[in-house]
Amino acid sequence: MRVVIDAPLRLSFDYLPPAGMAGHDIPIGSRVRVPVGRREAIGVVVEHAAHSSVSPAALKMVHEVIDTAPLFDASLMQLLRWTADYYHHPLGEVIAAALPKALRQGASATALAECWRVTSAGQQAIADGAGRRAPKQQALLAFLVAAAPAASSAQVAARFPQWRDAARALRQRGWIECLELAGAEAAGPSALPPRDAAEPRPALSEAQGAAVAAIAAIGLDYAAFVLQGATGSGKTEVYLQCAELTIARGRSVLALVPEIGLTPQLVDRFRRRLGVGMAVLHSGMSDAERLAAWRAARLGSARVVLGTRSAVFAPLPDLGLIVVDEEHDSSFKQQDGGCRYSARDLAVVRAQQNRLPIVLGSATPAFETLHNLDRGRYRALGLPRRADQSEAPRLALVDLRAHAAHHGLSTPVIDAIRRHLAARGQVLVFINRRGYAPTLLCTACGWIAPCRACDARLTVHRSGGQLRCHHCGAAEALPAHCLRCGFAVKPVGQGTERVEETLRELFPLEPLIRLDRDSAPRARELESIVHSVLSGAARIVVGTQMITKGHHFPGVSLVVVLNADQGLFSTDFRAAERLAQTIVQVAGRAGRERTRGEVLIQTEYPEHPLLQRLLAGGYEGFAGAALAERAAARWPPFGRLALLRASSPSSQGALDFLAAARARAPAAPLVRLLGPVAAAMARRAGRQYAQLLIESAERGPLHRFIDDWLPQVQDLARTHRVRYALDVDPLDIQ
Repeated sequence: MRVVIDAPLRLSFDYLPPAGMAGHDIPIGSRVRVPVGRREAIGVVVEHAAHSSVSPAALKMVHEVIDTAPLFDASLMQLLRWTADYYHHPLGEVIAAALPKALRQGASATALAECWRVTSAGQQAIADGAGRRAPKQQALLAFLVAAAPAASSAQVAARFPQWRDAARALRQRGWIECLELAGAEAAGPSALPPRDAAEPRPALSEAQGAAVAAIAAIGLDYAAFVLQGATGSGKTEVYLQCAELTIARGRSVLALVPEIGLTPQLVDRFRRRLGVGMAVLHSGMSDAERLAAWRAARLGSARVVLGTRSAVFAPLPDLGLIVVDEEHDSSFKQQDGGCRYSARDLAVVRAQQNRLPIVLGSATPAFETLHNLDRGRYRALGLPRRADQSEAPRLALVDLRAHAAHHGLSTPVIDAIRRHLAARGQVLVFINRRGYAPTLLCTACGWIAPCRACDARLTVHRSGGQLRCHHCGAAEALPAHCLRCGFAVKPVGQGTERVEETLRELFPLEPLIRLDRDSAPRARELESIVHSVLSGAARIVVGTQMITKGHHFPGVSLVVVLNADQGLFSTDFRAAERLAQTIVQVAGRAGRERTRGEVLIQTEYPEHPLLQRLLAGGYEGFAGAALAERAAARWPPFGRLALLRASSPSSQGALDFLAAARARAPAAPLVRLLGPVAAAMARRAGRQYAQLLIESAERGPLHRFIDDWLPQVQDLARTHRVRYALDVDPLDIQ
């Protein structure tokens, strides 16, 4: 049999089955414990083979078969293989990334129920009347005797809410013992139970009804739908009703969201509406919670899985529908470490392989998605503004060259805030920069506080009295004087903290709240802030991109966008697309019921084509012109890219490695190599970064070239002692 392990090795290993077993008795997709050199490793069986290139005398035997049934069914194993092939990543690491940490370490894949029973010593003690027992211990012991042969922890807790101390004391005496027994009821705290009673369905608009009908008509066949509609147009209700129809057919549902911590409203709506067990999967969960959710999905006790990027690999049986909410969001792309996959793209592949419908929802679809619509690969479903909604908000540019600004807020913006507050509206101020100020400057010698490990400036965080690097996480105390000349220092520029401070000075009587990763590092703080906005307790909200993701604030009548110019002159060809998406997403928060909202965008470049196109034609008009420019330049989605990234402790090591890799590249007339060059931020966390761009008009030539080239790259990486990563379809090529 052939086994892959969690290691950066692009090969499988041949092993003999344990004594008394045949190779085909161990199913593909099951875990085995195998010898690797002088150590043991947990691997996954990926193939049964009649012959091996290794001599019979050299073949080693599997030490232990961990699973009697495969962890992945055939369709999910197919997706994992496709992922490894497309992203040119070791299959063992791809499979490991699809498993909770506990399973990678050998935990049981079957949910285990913690059960308690009285031991023979306990039975004898009861018969002898031995020992004095506290009332709680006496009651627990009597309950376990009556519940013979055993009682689950859930049964004990239902009778005795505070029982653990008594159980611990009895266990220490040896009178009771704890067992772990298989049982789907032990799925754990991340398997949310079915709701007692279904909520009534709200009436659908004509467009919503047409969307639900189109998706439902597909049944068990593949189709990709792009559900495009502004905030409040009812995309989530379409998801829910399609999910209900899928569950009624006996199938399960997978819903992917960019960041689970940023969408508590969506999680709550799914929990309240769908009358089946549900599991939530995201990186903020503990290892035990992730294991419990994974088990619940695999066993079928969770018919719905709602999760972030890695949930695309959730082992749902009888999958019938996939939903990707905010499909344009860059969070769906793995960009740091491991296999750099796109969960959105893998969700489409999974839907194709399983012959089922997928819904990609967004107010601002990614250019790749729009391109697939143009080519007829996807089907468009539009949700216009509802009849009970206000008109689309008015967008206007505020020219910072013509208006004075007070700590980043122009006079027209301040006047507009005052006007909307007087009309009892809420105001949302967006600035995509957390902290107090992006720079600490000496007014005498010009010194700027640098990060010692990165080519970056330290950000001022006045609330914590710190300078922090937003790239490597380094932090140090905020100095009162210049570290070079001893003169006075001052913060330069604006972040969310400084904007908050300015607005509190200008509007001291108005309740204000800040929403960024510093004020809401965990879901608990986020939910509290969102509740304050929804209840009207907060009249002014200052925030970063967190306020654009999944939140619906019906009381907001004015949105202000600060520092819109950040994305206008970037070297990254995707920067304009991201800026347009951000502006449209945050603008969608403006508009109270039937009162038309207002959006003000501060800029020093009001004549810039991107901004003018957005104002004149909305996102669709901007995207049409931008896609034409991409087509002329043969940039994605009209061309294919891959990026070979490298890092080294020395300033020249990464560049030398990439230059050597380019020199060994096989001849490929349809592939072009650009570089190597230093990354836009060459030094990060003490390492030097560089990159080499691989470009081709077609996917096939690009991937064939990479297949032929990677063995050379691997050999060079060992001799040059560098770290490298291949990024297929990169989102960021700076």
